[in-house]
Amino acid sequence: MTTIPFEARRFQSTAAYYTRYRVPYPDELIARVAARAGLTTGERVLDLGCGPGQLGIALARLAGADVTGLDPEPEMLDAARADAAAAGVDVTFAKGSSYDLGPHVAPLKMTVMGRSFHWMDRPATLKALDEITVPDGCVVLFGDRHISSTPDWRRAVNKLAETFAPERNADRERRNGPDWVEHESILLRSPFSDLERTSVIRDRMLSLDDIVGRAFSTSVTSPLALGQRAIAFETALRETLLTLSPEGTFAEVVEIGGLIARRG
Repeated sequence: MTTIPFEARRFQSTAAYYTRYRVPYPDELIARVAARAGLTTGERVLDLGCGPGQLGIALARLAGADVTGLDPEPEMLDAARADAAAAGVDVTFAKGSSYDLGPHVAPLKMTVMGRSFHWMDRPATLKALDEITVPDGCVVLFGDRHISSTPDWRRAVNKLAETFAPERNADRERRNGPDWVEHESILLRSPFSDLERTSVIRDRMLSLDDIVGRAFSTSVTSPLALGQRAIAFETALRETLLTLSPEGTFAEVVEIGGLIARRG
């Protein structure tokens, strides 16, 4: 089974772009997941690999959860703390990762992960969470699935990533390789083997700035990963996008979902 090597500062330099340009998690979806999980006011939630804390902040705001967010990237934690303060919620954010799980975050009713599970040793993470999660607790994987883009700007971004960031792009390609085991299969072999998915589908309009910002929010084509090639990458991306859409507008349809995993 493929496991991507842990790199604590993989997302350094992306915080300024992440909240603004990634596909957002709708309040409707988060509230639905909280209800399905039976989350009540004051119960403990871990936002693991929290990034700028969108999920944890939303669960504190919408469900009154007692939230702790863990992430190895200090820039992400600074952004999360600022966004929590702006939202008027009290969330604890600390430097850490799936390798730091233990009794200090227990007992957990829910652990949420937004686009972060694939960076972890997934079986070991689930084993550790089993030890600190209450009997009726759960793990929830949040993410988004691309349905369509008009025109297809994603292919343009991926092709440029191969040219400008080949080392980082190789990590992404591992998740498309024959040895990659999908999250669902990992969960079915874990203590959290009772799976339920809920999702919403949205259509969105994007500008050139939105797509460039999305690219800079990823570990593959982050400003740090690109280094001195960042300006050339952005120039090439904008030129390519304008050949696809001279008006500079793009449509996408995405499914944003939560995979709820309870004990079997």
